[in-house]
Amino acid sequence: MKIFDKKDKEISEALSPEQKREEEILEKVDEQHRAREGIGRFMKNPVQVLTEKPLNILIVSIPAAILIFFIGLIYLISQFGLFVAFTSTVIDDIFLLSLMVACIPLAYLDLRHSMKMRNLNISLPNFFRDLAGMNESGMTLPNAVHVVATGEYGNLTTYIKKLDAEMSWNIPFVDAIYQFGDRIGTTLAQRSVDLIAKASNAGGDVSEVLQAAASDTYEFVNLETERRNNMLIYVIIVIISFMVFLFVIAVMTGTFLDTMAEAGAAMAASGNTGGMSFGGNIDMDFYRRLFLHAAVIQAFFSGLVAGQMGEARAVAGLKYSVVMVIIAWIAFRFFI
Repeated sequence: MKIFDKKDKEISEALSPEQKREEEILEKVDEQHRAREGIGRFMKNPVQVLTEKPLNILIVSIPAAILIFFIGLIYLISQFGLFVAFTSTVIDDIFLLSLMVACIPLAYLDLRHSMKMRNLNISLPNFFRDLAGMNESGMTLPNAVHVVATGEYGNLTTYIKKLDAEMSWNIPFVDAIYQFGDRIGTTLAQRSVDLIAKASNAGGDVSEVLQAAASDTYEFVNLETERRNNMLIYVIIVIISFMVFLFVIAVMTGTFLDTMAEAGAAMAASGNTGGMSFGGNIDMDFYRRLFLHAAVIQAFFSGLVAGQMGEARAVAGLKYSVVMVIIAWIAFRFFI
């Protein structure tokens, strides 16, 4: 090791001042690159890393949920013993709290991200159409982008301004438009950008290609909106089915099982041994807990099914799952 250090020192001393300066610059570039990747980037901007993609929040939310569950479990065991901890309904509350800690951040970020992506897709046809109009009027593409960048396109405005800045730095249009599509990140944007770049490389009329891209993105957005509206009825059916399930359990618990348990207990108290077979041995707390488990399971997975049917993504149904699980817990804790 000392031999290598000695050789490195000799090589460093043999370098000219300009070469040493270049080495220092390269080392700084490497440090900056490491800071933008992996754990270095996370340590520098943890909030940005966790929120740039919805699934990234699981890095924090899942460990937090597991920690909350085990802290609650240890507390219950220390206070009431092992048997009571696993038979008490409090363990259910702790588990549901942990589940919410794991799911709510992901559901919120996914909803925000999907709304942002939808707004970007909606703004794309107008951007391509305006850009094509400016180009047809005789403007060069850099000038057309510069003029369009002064307009208002919602969430897309920031990306257009970055495209304008890159083209003002003499970055070729094809390279700049590819980077534009990569920054947006939607399938529609990347497909449209690829079409425009290939047509530009082939030497065709870029304004016609931009008009075609505008028409394509407009049709895509319309079809996506129509599909979502058509599937909305099935999402509503899933939610109503859960509410009906909850209502049936409430009626059955509040009337049928309670009545059987009270009648059986009365018959057993009067000395009639047949009361035990009639319903005196019904443990209502057990059945309520069992029905709570069934309601929570149906609520969680019904929400995922609703997301898959409505938006073609199961993760998009987490918002429904969270709401229905909370409704089930409130219903069983305060009304059933």
